[in-house]
Amino acid sequence: MASTGIAAPRTVVSPRVAADLVAAVGDEGVLQRPEEMLVYECDGYMVERSLPDLVVFPTSTEQVVEVVKICNRHGLPFVPRGAGTSLAGGTLSIGGGVTICLTRMKRILEVSIRDRYAIVETGLVNVFLTRSLAGTGFHYAPDPSSQGACTIGGNVATNSGGPHTLKYGVTVNHIRGVTLVMPDGEVVETGGVVEDQPGYDLTGVIVGNEGTFGIATKAIVNLTRDPEAGRTFLAVFDTVDAATETVSGIIAAGIVPAALEMLDNLMIQAVEAAFGFGFPTEAGAVLIIEIDGVEAGLESESRRVAAVVEGRGGAIQRSISWRTRKEPEYVAIWKSRKSAFGAIGRLSPTYCTQDGVVPRTKLPEILRFMVDVGRRHGLRIANVFHAGDGNIHPILLYDERKPEEVRSVLTASHEILDKCIELGGSVTGEHGIGVEKMEFMPKLFTPADLAAMTALRNTFNPLGRCNPSKLLPGGGGCVEKTGPRRPAPA
Repeated sequence: MASTGIAAPRTVVSPRVAADLVAAVGDEGVLQRPEEMLVYECDGYMVERSLPDLVVFPTSTEQVVEVVKICNRHGLPFVPRGAGTSLAGGTLSIGGGVTICLTRMKRILEVSIRDRYAIVETGLVNVFLTRSLAGTGFHYAPDPSSQGACTIGGNVATNSGGPHTLKYGVTVNHIRGVTLVMPDGEVVETGGVVEDQPGYDLTGVIVGNEGTFGIATKAIVNLTRDPEAGRTFLAVFDTVDAATETVSGIIAAGIVPAALEMLDNLMIQAVEAAFGFGFPTEAGAVLIIEIDGVEAGLESESRRVAAVVEGRGGAIQRSISWRTRKEPEYVAIWKSRKSAFGAIGRLSPTYCTQDGVVPRTKLPEILRFMVDVGRRHGLRIANVFHAGDGNIHPILLYDERKPEEVRSVLTASHEILDKCIELGGSVTGEHGIGVEKMEFMPKLFTPADLAAMTALRNTFNPLGRCNPSKLLPGGGGCVEKTGPRRPAPA
């Protein structure tokens, strides 16, 4: 988690490059001045930053092809980017080069309710797809907490999850095919509108590649039928241990909730101050538990959920019955949960969000460990996470203007992720490896595993120009790894 030290000397970009890009996408599609590009020097992982030399906004697959060919002609690295909500430095422009921002490619090209799929451009914001399906009886199931901003392409890049993927699955379970602009400019299409294609599952290989295989410009996505009804519960606990033990208890009882989210006391206070939903600020932790399905079975399942909660010392403070996910109380509780990261601004000027995974039964242990880490390093750590699948998101609060706090956050994060591995988990559930976590890859995989991954990446991206120095140790391709990147300002 500490600085990887992977960097590159600045690329030399001639004026001819900008002229060629303007010819390809138009003057309004290219940013050249440093002050215009400042927002693109990092993504949600703000600890390290690197300014691109140019930012380009294509509006079609054909324009992406032209931009990629121009970058290759001039020997420049290029980085695909969506909304920049990624939290591991996956869109960092190491050594400069060209950032290819897909946010203007946001069309819904086709919707087939009968065959339950949609074809969309990958710059489409996740929630816009579900909103466009209102009234059809279907929705797009993956719903990351950044759903209101993140793009489908970014979700494909990191195989994003979200609260409701406990029951419905992560991004890879909902992508039937992609259109990929290869690093040499060739366009390939994988999968198709039919769910079970013969041959190798190349779409499954591409999902989660973090932009190191090419640039996904279109996706064929599954549409999921809306549930007939549901119940959403706010369960309150005196301690974090009791809440996390309830998580395992619910799954062990044979109940598979649509969502099972946890907030600890520090997070409860921030969210309640921001949204006033009625979260009990004195509670040690709360669980948001959601079940959905056929109305006829929900009452008995609700009683079973309540029995597990009460059996571990908790209480159901609020129960929301709903037919659609537009009912005001339902919207309010999920707005509070999904906007929780923004509420942290009330507690700290800067924060670093981590993304680890442990077996559900190890949640009490990892949370106790985080309390110890915070105490030893003098840090406040808030928790809001996908408890049902053991995907933790500790939020480490600090002030980036104080170098000693930055160092403490990096060290503490490193310890937390090491502990996830020790407990049989992983260092990422949905945010990716990016630049932040490459040093952990040899701890998770054998040299043979890493060699196989490198060979696969090199098959797609042999020159390493597409999103170099990400995901795998040794980075990739066309940039040397020399001096350090620019850290966040002290």
